[in-house]
Formats: sequence, structure tokens, C-alpha cells
Amino acid sequence: MRRGLVRAALVAALAAAVPAAAAPWASVGDDQLRSDLTLLNDAGIARTMVSQWPVPWRGVLDALQPSPTLDAQPTYIREAIRRVRARAQRETAEGGRAETLLDGTNRPALVRGFDAQGYGKGTIQETAEITAGRSDLHVQVGAIAGQRGQHGVQFNGDGSYLAQRLGNVQLYGGLVTHWWGPGWISALTYSNNARPFPQFGISTAGPLRFKTPVLSWIGPFRAEAIVGILDDTRIARNTAFTGIRVTLNPARGLEIGGARTQILCGSGHPCSASYVIDLNNSPSNPSKSASEGEFDVRYGFQLGGVPVEAYTQIFNEDSSPVTHSFSSYLVGGSVYVPAGRNTLRITGEYTSTIPTQNLFGFGTVGYGITYNDYKYPDGLRYRGRDFGFSLDSDSRLITLQANLTDSYDRNWTLSLHRALVSRPQTGAANVLTPSPVNINYAEARAALPLRIGVLSLAGRVQDDQLRPAHGWTAAAEVTLKVRVR
Repeated sequence: MRRGLVRAALVAALAAAVPAAAAPWASVGDDQLRSDLTLLNDAGIARTMVSQWPVPWRGVLDALQPSPTLDAQPTYIREAIRRVRARAQRETAEGGRAETLLDGTNRPALVRGFDAQGYGKGTIQETAEITAGRSDLHVQVGAIAGQRGQHGVQFNGDGSYLAQRLGNVQLYGGLVTHWWGPGWISALTYSNNARPFPQFGISTAGPLRFKTPVLSWIGPFRAEAIVGILDDTRIARNTAFTGIRVTLNPARGLEIGGARTQILCGSGHPCSASYVIDLNNSPSNPSKSASEGEFDVRYGFQLGGVPVEAYTQIFNEDSSPVTHSFSSYLVGGSVYVPAGRNTLRITGEYTSTIPTQNLFGFGTVGYGITYNDYKYPDGLRYRGRDFGFSLDSDSRLITLQANLTDSYDRNWTLSLHRALVSRPQTGAANVLTPSPVNINYAEARAALPLRIGVLSLAGRVQDDQLRPAHGWTAAAEVTLKVRVR
């Protein structure tokens, strides 16, 4: 109840603020928009850097102004330009907007990718936006029922924020969802797996460039820093969260990202601002926080005239990125097959949170380390979900996914997963299941644009379940977004 009051008070404060603007950025969750932005990014048209979300709208519309260069692009690129331009114009238009979201399912999804839907069995949420100048107000209020590990109905203010742009800098406060990394199915450090927590942040308002010869070679870049409070039920109450992410775009199609996140302070723990910049975390001198480092690379290029991307992400639990690193890994790639006016994206991705003691030293692993820390028994989690990978510690996931946007802007997705959840050595370090299990899992989804909004349908089937349950199970999920204006 106390957590709900805190979040309700935050949303009420946002609603009482000075009238503001709608949607300074594109939020996590729309795979069609991400596919389109990826194509435009790799074509050198709008260098938005798609491995760091939310993505600021600033600069996207400028890059998509009508020109002979854009008119000369292949048909599937011009279709992507049309969709992104229409979305950006709608999201950034001055004035007020409202939206209602309804989501229902008999079983929430096991795997939460970039396009994940509800956290529970039922969600209702009302959204109100007001646009004026460089200030941005986005208020979302509602409720969630049937979350794993939660009882009853919880207040839901997720997605609410108040933001103010000052030149090339965006300041914001609220409950903002992030996705840091190039993966489509998983992000190891920071993703939509856990619900957003109250936070303040500062980020670049769009891609920036250094003008000095020494640094101009890195090309456009984006940066963001976050300070938040984990206000859920924890042994160390009111633990703080900090994160910083930088993404570079030194060449067309190439993105290089790095991030550091940590949890620190909280009841029963010493607390100092110096812990945020303390990088020393050796066995002889352990840090006072639970910190993680991350590095990722994404490269998009043309192969035989077909757009292709390859990417990897490495997540380190210790101070050294090479030795004693206890590293988890993600690797994947996509092929964007032009299909007339449309694009078929085929993605393969592998993720492992069974950490190796040394970088690429696959002989020695450290079970129970990823998303856990002996100083913080609740681990790197919020409301029982870790900040990154949806299968938690000591798990592996192999995914093959096909995604198509057709000529009517309908979006179709088929995903096939092979999940290994937990290991015998893990024990309680994986909060999803007390015993390891292998699950074959398939999901089909459709996002259908309507005059009033978007209707999303999903069907899922799996041949086993998280323990103590056993056997085949199936699920259906329906999401309706109704827009006003």
C-alpha cells in the first residue's frame, strides 16, 4: 500500500505541474517503429542509434523532410520513411491527447522481448498528454492485476514523466522504461523486464557531435544518466539505483555502447556519493555497491543488396572487463528482406546469463552471480524481476523470430524460443523457478491498426512450465489502445 501511495503521489505531482509537451521520445515496445528506425539509421538517413531507448524524436523529423535524396530510396525504405514521419508528426504535435489501454491474458508471457505486453493478467491504463514548447507532460494512471509474486490489484503509474528540454539536454523525472542494448529479445543490463521505478534523469535531447578534431571522429553520440529509488518491499529498504549509458555512432550502421549501473545505499548500508564513481571491486577490496558494467556493438550493412545487422552485448559483474569478470553474453543478427513495398525481418538471438569467470574463458563459470549480490539479498531486481534478462540468472535462451509489416501497416510476428531456465547449482539465485527446466515456447502476434487505435493479438504455447508446475500450457493475450486526437 505504501509503495502505491508513493507512486500515486508522484503521478499526482506530475499532473499538477505546468502544462507540458507530448512525447519527446519514442518509448520502448513498438517493434515496427524500431525496425523502421533501424533501416533508416543504417541507410544513413536518420542516425538515431537504435540500441538505446527511449529514442528522442528531435532530429528524426528534420532528417525526414521531403528531398530528392529520400525520393530516390528503394520502395521499402520510402515506406519506412512514411511510417516514421507519420508517427513522429502525431507524437510531437502540439496540443492535448488521450489514450486508453486495455490488456488481458490468462497467463503473462514467459519471455519479455522489446515488444513485451502486460506484466500481469489484466491491465487498464489511461494516458493524458499536453504539448507546449519544450516542456513535456505524460501522465498514465491505472491498475495491474495478476502479476507474478504479487497479490490483488496494484496501482499502475508506469510511463508517467515530466520532462524539460534545455538546449541539447533533456531533464526528466518519473517512471520511464528503458532498453539498453542491441538485442531484440533480451537486454542484459537494463530492459522492460522489471517495471519502471521512480527516477530522475538527464540525457542528450538528440544525437550530438563533437566539433573538435580530437573527438569529431566518434560521429553522433547519445548519453544518459539516471538516479532512482527502488521503493518496493526489500530487505534493504529504499535502495538507490544509478545508471549511465553512452552510445557512439562513428560510422554508418556502426553503434558502440557502454553502460554502468549499480544499486547502493538503502537501510543497513553505508551511503556516500563517492560510491557512484568507485570502480575498485576486487576480492581484496570489494565495493560498497552492487555494480555492473556493459559493452555492446551493433553493425548494420548491406549484403548482396539486403540490409543485415549483427550485434553482441557483454555484461560484467566485476571491475575488470577481462579477468575475474563473471561475464554474461548476448549475440544475434537480423536480415531485412525487402518484400515489394514491405520488409520481412528475420532475427536469430542467443543469450546466456551463466557467467564465465574470465571474458570468453568458457571453462570456469560462477553460478548464482548474475543479478545477485551478497550485500543485497534482493539482488539487482525491482518488484521481483531483474533489470535485464527475462529468464533471470543462470539461464539460456535461443530465439528465431520473423517480423513483417504489410502494405496496410499491419505487423505480424512469429517467435520460436528454446529456454533453459536455471541450473542445478543455482538454487534460489534464480527467482523464477526452484528447479531447472527446459521449455520450448512459441508465440504468434499481430498488431492491427484501427481508426480508433491499435488492436494487438497474441497466442502462446509451451511444452513445459516453471516449477513447481509441469506440462503443456497455452495462453492468449489481447491488447487494445484507443487514441483520442
